[in-house]
Amino acid sequence: MITIGTKAPEFTLPDQDENLVTLSALAGGPVVIYFYPRADTPGCTIQACGIRDHRADYKAIGATVLGISPDPAKKIKKFDEKYDLGFTLLGDQDHLVCESYGVWVEKSMYGKSYMGVARATFIVAPDGKVAQVIPKVSPKTHDEVVLKALAELV
Repeated sequence: MITIGTKAPEFTLPDQDENLVTLSALAGGPVVIYFYPRADTPGCTIQACGIRDHRADYKAIGATVLGISPDPAKKIKKFDEKYDLGFTLLGDQDHLVCESYGVWVEKSMYGKSYMGVARATFIVAPDGKVAQVIPKVSPKTHDEVVLKALAELV
Protein backbone atom coordinates (compact mmCIF):
# COMPACT_ATOMS: atom_id res chain seq x y z
CA MET A 1 0.00 0.00 0.00
CA ILE A 2 1.34 3.45 -0.83
CA THR A 3 2.33 5.65 2.09
CA ILE A 4 1.86 9.20 3.34
CA GLY A 5 4.10 11.73 1.60
CA THR A 6 4.43 9.82 -1.67
CA LYS A 7 3.09 11.21 -4.92
CA ALA A 8 -0.34 9.73 -5.56
CA PRO A 9 -0.16 7.38 -8.55
CA GLU A 10 -1.67 9.04 -11.60
CA PHE A 11 -4.63 7.42 -13.33
CA THR A 12 -7.35 7.94 -15.88
CA LEU A 13 -10.48 5.83 -15.46
CA PRO A 14 -14.03 5.85 -16.82
CA ASP A 15 -16.75 7.12 -14.50
CA GLN A 16 -20.33 5.88 -14.23
CA ASP A 17 -21.22 7.90 -17.35
CA GLU A 18 -18.18 6.51 -19.22
CA ASN A 19 -16.40 9.90 -19.12
CA LEU A 20 -12.69 9.69 -18.43
CA VAL A 21 -11.48 11.15 -15.13
CA THR A 22 -7.79 11.93 -14.59
CA LEU A 23 -6.42 12.44 -11.09
CA SER A 24 -4.01 15.25 -12.05
CA ALA A 25 -6.92 17.26 -13.50
CA LEU A 26 -8.23 17.56 -9.92
CA ALA A 27 -5.03 19.14 -8.55
CA GLY A 28 -5.45 22.25 -6.45
CA GLY A 29 -7.92 20.79 -3.98
CA PRO A 30 -8.03 17.74 -1.73
CA VAL A 31 -9.15 14.48 -3.32
CA VAL A 32 -10.58 11.56 -1.38
CA ILE A 33 -9.97 8.28 -3.20
CA TYR A 34 -11.77 5.39 -1.65
CA PHE A 35 -11.47 1.84 -2.92
CA TYR A 36 -14.40 -0.50 -2.40
CA PRO A 37 -14.76 -4.18 -3.34
CA ARG A 38 -17.99 -4.24 -5.34
CA ALA A 39 -20.94 -1.99 -6.14
CA ASP A 40 -24.30 -2.61 -4.54
CA THR A 41 -23.12 -4.94 -1.80
CA PRO A 42 -24.08 -4.25 1.83
CA GLY A 43 -20.83 -2.70 3.12
CA CYS A 44 -20.15 -0.80 -0.08
CA THR A 45 -23.68 0.59 -0.08
CA ILE A 46 -23.37 1.78 3.54
CA GLN A 47 -20.09 3.50 2.69
CA ALA A 48 -21.34 5.14 -0.51
CA CYS A 49 -24.60 6.32 1.09
CA GLY A 50 -22.57 7.81 3.95
CA ILE A 51 -20.62 9.90 1.45
CA ARG A 52 -23.86 10.90 -0.26
CA ASP A 53 -25.36 11.95 3.07
CA HIS A 54 -22.25 14.04 3.92
CA ARG A 55 -21.97 15.60 0.47
CA ALA A 56 -22.35 19.12 1.90
CA ASP A 57 -19.52 18.48 4.38
CA TYR A 58 -17.15 17.37 1.61
CA LYS A 59 -18.19 20.34 -0.53
CA ALA A 60 -17.63 22.80 2.36
CA ILE A 61 -14.04 21.54 2.65
CA GLY A 62 -13.61 21.69 -1.13
CA ALA A 63 -12.87 17.99 -1.44
CA THR A 64 -13.57 15.84 -4.47
CA VAL A 65 -14.59 12.25 -3.69
CA LEU A 66 -13.76 9.40 -6.07
CA GLY A 67 -14.96 5.86 -5.41
CA ILE A 68 -13.04 3.15 -7.27
CA SER A 69 -14.02 -0.49 -7.73
CA PRO A 70 -13.23 -3.15 -10.34
CA ASP A 71 -16.82 -2.95 -11.63
CA PRO A 72 -17.72 -1.98 -15.22
CA ALA A 73 -19.26 1.44 -15.90
CA LYS A 74 -22.76 -0.02 -16.41
CA LYS A 75 -22.76 -1.61 -12.96
CA ILE A 76 -21.53 1.51 -11.18
CA LYS A 77 -24.08 3.59 -13.11
CA LYS A 78 -26.89 1.37 -11.76
CA PHE A 79 -25.40 1.66 -8.26
CA ASP A 80 -25.24 5.45 -8.54
CA GLU A 81 -28.82 5.72 -9.81
CA LYS A 82 -30.30 3.20 -7.35
CA TYR A 83 -29.02 5.15 -4.33
CA ASP A 84 -28.88 8.65 -5.90
CA LEU A 85 -25.23 8.89 -4.89
CA GLY A 86 -24.32 12.00 -6.87
CA PHE A 87 -20.53 11.71 -6.72
CA THR A 88 -17.94 10.21 -9.05
CA LEU A 89 -17.55 6.45 -9.17
CA LEU A 90 -14.78 4.99 -11.32
CA GLY A 91 -14.42 1.54 -12.85
CA ASP A 92 -11.00 -0.12 -12.68
CA GLN A 93 -11.86 -3.35 -14.49
CA ASP A 94 -8.25 -4.37 -15.13
CA HIS A 95 -7.45 -3.41 -11.49
CA LEU A 96 -4.24 -1.59 -12.51
CA VAL A 97 -5.09 1.45 -10.37
CA CYS A 98 -5.97 -0.82 -7.45
CA GLU A 99 -2.58 -2.49 -7.89
CA SER A 100 -0.72 0.85 -8.06
CA TYR A 101 -2.29 1.90 -4.74
CA GLY A 102 -1.59 -1.51 -3.20
CA VAL A 103 -5.21 -2.45 -2.56
CA TRP A 104 -5.47 -5.41 -4.97
CA VAL A 105 -4.78 -8.21 -2.51
CA GLU A 106 -5.36 -11.86 -1.80
CA LYS A 107 -8.50 -12.34 0.24
CA SER A 108 -10.31 -15.39 1.54
CA MET A 109 -13.91 -16.28 2.23
CA TYR A 110 -15.23 -19.61 3.43
CA GLY A 111 -11.74 -21.08 3.12
CA LYS A 112 -11.40 -20.04 -0.53
CA SER A 113 -8.65 -17.62 -1.65
CA TYR A 114 -9.21 -15.04 -4.36
CA MET A 115 -7.88 -11.65 -5.47
CA GLY A 116 -9.94 -8.56 -4.70
CA VAL A 117 -10.00 -4.98 -3.46
CA ALA A 118 -9.08 -4.22 0.14
CA ARG A 119 -11.30 -1.42 1.40
CA ALA A 120 -9.03 1.60 1.91
CA THR A 121 -9.15 5.37 1.57
CA PHE A 122 -6.43 7.80 0.50
CA ILE A 123 -6.58 11.55 0.92
CA VAL A 124 -4.54 13.37 -1.68
CA ALA A 125 -3.43 16.90 -0.80
CA PRO A 126 -3.73 19.74 -3.33
CA ASP A 127 -0.04 19.23 -4.23
CA GLY A 128 -0.73 15.66 -5.39
CA LYS A 129 0.94 13.92 -2.45
CA VAL A 130 -0.81 11.40 -0.24
CA ALA A 131 -1.69 13.20 3.00
CA GLN A 132 -3.53 10.35 4.73
CA VAL A 133 -3.95 6.61 4.33
CA ILE A 134 -6.87 4.89 6.03
CA PRO A 135 -6.54 1.11 5.62
CA LYS A 136 -9.31 -1.32 6.55
CA VAL A 137 -11.80 1.50 6.94
CA SER A 138 -15.20 0.64 8.40
CA PRO A 139 -18.10 1.56 6.11
CA LYS A 140 -20.13 2.81 9.09
CA THR A 141 -17.46 5.22 10.40
CA HIS A 142 -15.80 6.08 7.08
CA ASP A 143 -17.09 9.64 6.79
CA GLU A 144 -16.34 10.54 10.40
CA VAL A 145 -12.71 9.47 9.97
CA VAL A 146 -12.26 11.01 6.51
CA LEU A 147 -13.88 14.35 7.36
CA LYS A 148 -11.73 14.65 10.48
CA ALA A 149 -8.59 13.98 8.41
CA LEU A 150 -9.69 16.52 5.79
CA ALA A 151 -10.32 19.17 8.47
CA GLU A 152 -6.75 18.66 9.70
CA LEU A 153 -5.43 19.00 6.14
CA VAL A 154 -7.08 22.34 5.29
